[in-house]
Amino acid sequence: MMKRLLVWAFIFLAFLLSSFPLFWMLFLSFKTQGQFGLQNYSDLMASGPFARYVLNSLVVALFVVLGNVTLAAMTGYAFARKSFRGREVLFATVLGTLMIPKQATMIPVFILMTKLHLLDTYAALILPFLVDGFSILLIRQYLLSLPPDLEEAARLDGASELRVFWQVVMPLAKPALAVVAINAFIVNWNSFIYPLILTSRQAMRTLPVGLALYAQGEHSLDWGHLMSGSALSALPILLVFLLFSRQIISGLTQGAVKG
Repeated sequence: MMKRLLVWAFIFLAFLLSSFPLFWMLFLSFKTQGQFGLQNYSDLMASGPFARYVLNSLVVALFVVLGNVTLAAMTGYAFARKSFRGREVLFATVLGTLMIPKQATMIPVFILMTKLHLLDTYAALILPFLVDGFSILLIRQYLLSLPPDLEEAARLDGASELRVFWQVVMPLAKPALAVVAINAFIVNWNSFIYPLILTSRQAMRTLPVGLALYAQGEHSLDWGHLMSGSALSALPILLVFLLFSRQIISGLTQGAVKG
């Protein structure tokens, strides 16, 4: 009994320590001159095109998620199930991209987008991130842990390779695809450096960039408005985690057990 109480006490303490910054952020975001309300949020929305920033972040994050889920699934499937010349070299190249810091590719990406005349467009914020080496690695390793029996059975029934991929492989890989989608959404929703250097017009800024520039202005020490902006930025991440927490845990645990 005592051991169980100690375990629950430790869990509760860990919960308090990990969640305190979030609750403190929300507390300050609703506090206005000793009162509580939505004034900070209304002031924030009136002080700049934050609705546009949110829209830009959503468009970029959703297209990047769609690209990562689709392209990483196709590429990971090819590396896991197909034999072709140069497969190991290509996969080693994919793994090599994971060792390159994102900061090292900023200038090449900026030069490429400039030469393609894509600066200040959604394409500049989406195309360089449509697929990621980590997403490919995750899908490949997950598919390697699954037996190919259902795929072979579908081929014997006359299914084409495209049908096998969409109707057999994709449903089987749902846990891994969920992890890929959630990871891509979180990373790109919170992305700051690349949207900062690839956009200059206010209409193309994403929410993290808009909040950073907002914090450098007259509201630099206005914690209520800054925390309301931070809460606005954190809300989609919290919703995604709450809605898909089961898929996150399922994808991670199944991959660990089967690997």
